[in-house]
This record gives sequence, C-alpha cells and structure tokens, in this order.
Amino acid sequence: FGSSKRGARRSSLLSCQLPGFLQRPSKQPHFVEMANVPAAQLSKEQQDELLCTYAALILHDDAAQITPQAMTNLIKAAGCTVEGYWPMLMAKMISNVGMDALIKMGSGAGGGGGGAAPAAGGGGG
Repeated sequence: FGSSKRGARRSSLLSCQLPGFLQRPSKQPHFVEMANVPAAQLSKEQQDELLCTYAALILHDDAAQITPQAMTNLIKAAGCTVEGYWPMLMAKMISNVGMDALIKMGSGAGGGGGGAAPAAGGGGG
C-alpha cells in the first residue's frame, strides 16, 4: 500500500483506540477537534462505521479499488475488527454513489438546496 509515510498514517488513523484527534483537540494550532464525542464513547457500530470510513478514504487516497476485502485487510492490518457486513455495505454504497460524491456530501460542498418555488400563476376564471 504506497509509501512508508502512508503506512504510518494508516497505522495512526486506524488504531483500535481510534484516532486521537476524535478524542481530544491537539495542542498543535493546525489541528481541529473533529467530533463532540470522544471516539471511545461511540457505540461499537459507530466505531465500525468510522473504521470502514477511514479504510475507504485511505484506499481512495491511494487510488486503490475500494472492495470489502481491501477494507477488511486494511482494518485488520491496523489491529482492529469490524462486523463483517460493514465493509460490504460501505463498498456497495461507494460503488453505487461514488467516493467523490460521498466526500462532497460529507464536506457540505454538495449542491445547494432548491431555489424558491415559482410564483403562483394568475387566477383563472
């Protein structure tokens, strides 16, 4: 999977304790708290979803195919486990919607809401 820098990033992103940046804000000025709830307080399902999300993002960043097996391998390499259905669901959603579209949705960069409704037509009658 790519360079050793990316390997180190993968290890830190997918530690079974979950990423530290989800637990406490860093003292580094460029580091932003990403969640209001520490990752350790998330339910097992929420943690599994988060691990699959990180695995998919890493695979996408490496321009690798996002498959259930690739996600599972990456998660296992980090020393973590998820319920078997999560990688399948995530990979299917990514296949149907597209990773770029999902990233835009998650970042709030998607298309805006619909415009105002057109004015009612003149009264007939």
